[in-house]
Amino acid sequence: MESPNTAPRAAAKAASRAAARLDRARQAAPQVFERLRNAIIALELPPGAPLSRAELAAQFGVSSTPVRDALMRLEEEGLVDVFPQHATVVSRIDVDRAQQAHFLRQALELEIVRLLATGRDPSLIIRLDQAIALQQQFAKAGDFEAFINADNDFHAQLYAAAGKQDLWILVRSRSGHIDRLRRLHLPSPGKAQNIVRHHRLITRAIEAGDGDAAQQHLRTHLSGTLSELAKIRARHPEYLSD
Repeated sequence: MESPNTAPRAAAKAASRAAARLDRARQAAPQVFERLRNAIIALELPPGAPLSRAELAAQFGVSSTPVRDALMRLEEEGLVDVFPQHATVVSRIDVDRAQQAHFLRQALELEIVRLLATGRDPSLIIRLDQAIALQQQFAKAGDFEAFINADNDFHAQLYAAAGKQDLWILVRSRSGHIDRLRRLHLPSPGKAQNIVRHHRLITRAIEAGDGDAAQQHLRTHLSGTLSELAKIRARHPEYLSD
């Protein structure tokens, strides 16, 4: 993980990797936004990393307009701080925003897992178990980015099975700060395995039609990172807002 002292170099590397994957058949601005957002959440672009509009435009091979639009969207999510006529930098993790995102997600998913427990759909259980198997594989390999993708797929399956895909999109759009906290927390010993264990418990409760147990396991699961906030802050004080 890059530190703020290497922020300029990290910004250049992350933007270059993103530019290499730009799909010229799609609109540029959403792609620039997605690539930069992913790099910020993965902490490839750490808090304090500078984002030069001119340099990003050159690296992505686009005009300044798509870059400006992408940075405006990132500013709306609180993921970058824009100082007019001065600089744009990746923001620190806003703990209040992280807590609000957790509140929103927990409120929605508690109702979703209860709903799914009443349906007892065998095909959903198969899909959830497949996502869990992938997570276990990535956890053993120490591939945290692939692990996070499989983690997100597990939860996306819940929303899709409940017919609430638009709410998943809403949750993801509000989760930038807590996702960065989770990324800081994930390498902690036993954290990845705890996530896998919680996912198994949630799945088995849904399979058994036990809505109460599904909610209990989900509440424990989603609260794991915020319950360790003091330790995360102590290890990474430069990443979090005061």
